[in-house]
Amino acid sequence: MSRLLERLKTDILVADGAMGTLLYANGLDNCYEAYNLTHPEKVLAIHKAYIEAGADVIQTNTYAAKRHRLEGYGYGDKIKEINQAGVEIARQAAGEDTFVLGTVGALRGLKQCELSLDEIIKETLEQVGYLLETKEIDGLLFETYYDEEEIIEVLKAVRPLTDLPIITNISIHEAGITENGRPLVEIFGKLVMLGADVVGLNCHLGPYHMIQSLKQVPLFAQSYLSVYPNASLLSFVDDNGSGQYGFSQNADYFGKSAELLVAEGARLIGGCCGTTPDHIRAVKRAVKGLKPVSRKFVTPMVEEVELIKAVKQSETIVDKVKRKVTIIAELDPPKTLDIKKFTEGVKALDEAGVSAITLADNSLAKTRICNVSIASLLKNEISTPFLLHLSCRDHNMIGLQSRLLGMDVLGFHQVLAITGDPSKIGDFPGATSVYDATSFKLLELIKQLNKGIGYSGASIKKETTFTAAAAFNPNVKNLSRCGRLIERKIAAGADCFITQPIFNSEIIENLAKLTRDYETPFFVGIMPITSYNNAIFLHNEVPGIQLSDNFLAKLEAVKDDKEKCQQLALEESKQLIDHALKFFNGIYLITPFMRYDLTVELVEYIHQKVEQSHQIIP
Repeated sequence: MSRLLERLKTDILVADGAMGTLLYANGLDNCYEAYNLTHPEKVLAIHKAYIEAGADVIQTNTYAAKRHRLEGYGYGDKIKEINQAGVEIARQAAGEDTFVLGTVGALRGLKQCELSLDEIIKETLEQVGYLLETKEIDGLLFETYYDEEEIIEVLKAVRPLTDLPIITNISIHEAGITENGRPLVEIFGKLVMLGADVVGLNCHLGPYHMIQSLKQVPLFAQSYLSVYPNASLLSFVDDNGSGQYGFSQNADYFGKSAELLVAEGARLIGGCCGTTPDHIRAVKRAVKGLKPVSRKFVTPMVEEVELIKAVKQSETIVDKVKRKVTIIAELDPPKTLDIKKFTEGVKALDEAGVSAITLADNSLAKTRICNVSIASLLKNEISTPFLLHLSCRDHNMIGLQSRLLGMDVLGFHQVLAITGDPSKIGDFPGATSVYDATSFKLLELIKQLNKGIGYSGASIKKETTFTAAAAFNPNVKNLSRCGRLIERKIAAGADCFITQPIFNSEIIENLAKLTRDYETPFFVGIMPITSYNNAIFLHNEVPGIQLSDNFLAKLEAVKDDKEKCQQLALEESKQLIDHALKFFNGIYLITPFMRYDLTVELVEYIHQKVEQSHQIIP
């Protein structure tokens, strides 16, 4: 048995974190694998930083060092040199005490790959051959395989070539199921039978969803479990119009999550996108003294974990909100064609008496039924108007104007202009995020259409009558500095603002101070928590969401009692509403996980509060 497997038999090993994230942070943003030749000192420094942080295992900077990928950057003739330099640099950093894995990434899944499966196998074997030729690696790591056919055929081809340990990490979009729709345990079982020494997960999802996924996976007699989560969900920040991707800085949470991963059987724990030496250092601290579990209970997935959304708004509503309390409520369009519960939710919100029902546009880059289509289907069954989100991610300028003209024809005149969550975090991470425009440019287009002029300057023969809402995230470190952002969106055409959910009364007060000089209405986002795990996930893995330590502590105290936990969470939402109504006349209720009953209860609560203060809600 190899030295690596001997260690995994008795110990929890800590792996390294992201390479590309740190290279990008250092200003390198071309072909990361080519930096083995052009910037070896940068790659070496990152390896050493992870080892200093406590990594027992590091991987070579060779993820995409296949011929097909390298040719795209003009390095097709350097494939051997790049792969073997990657091994040499990693071994130089590792010495004799740290294990080195030769890393091989998938070709299918991230972007459309025109290669046939036979061609993919041929290119993989070429890369593996160069890695093995060095005789300096302690194992092979195949990672970020979304397509199970690819990883199965790769493993079949590579296993006969070496006795070194083989680690197969697949990537999934939804907790517990593969891209092909099969239970995670099924693909793991196949890989174990084909000779994988370690099976696991990496990329796309953060710690929370990976913990939930491993709950369904048993311990295998012939193989061990590995897990390399992302730091969090990827966020797209566009405060200054330039647009940047980023991850939550949550090293402490990452470390605490490692303890739960160990409890689910993981023996090799590292990090993927967005993780840094700080994350690995936290993992090392957390697992110190822990031993691998020898038995576990397998539990089926009880709750399908979706995320949240965080922006929404309305506008015929603008005049109303200036003079009375106005409630708008969000309900996500369904992911499937079973729309029964969604329809029930829409009708319940309509009967509850909200002023608008907002429908997102594939929020978090998760594919859902088109919001315009489902609004068209239901608009004659309710009296409440729809406020439709429009994302720049999925449409170029042609599509944005076309969608807006179509909405006008169908009678939908309230729109929330958003830049949109990046495709990388959603169902199809290889899909292109268009971003022809940002929310600023989209707001300007909406106002231009209201003047009867299209983007090209040509007349559209009629003026549209859109009210344009803009999103605002108050969950930032320096909220007082966001005045310029608000002013820019107002100048671009924002008639009102809808905030991401707020879970802290102090943030509401700071928002009130920031916005007191603006006449443009603000709707304060309130989203009820559904469970303790839901709260922990939102707080640590969803960019822009912050829960108070006091509230988290209260939830933790009753986390095993679902009824008490839900009651406590609703009381917290009601207290936040009470606080928001001291400063704002607009409340934006965000429905979690199709739990429209929670939203209805909060709507009724607001009605009661308003009646008590002799106000009237339309």
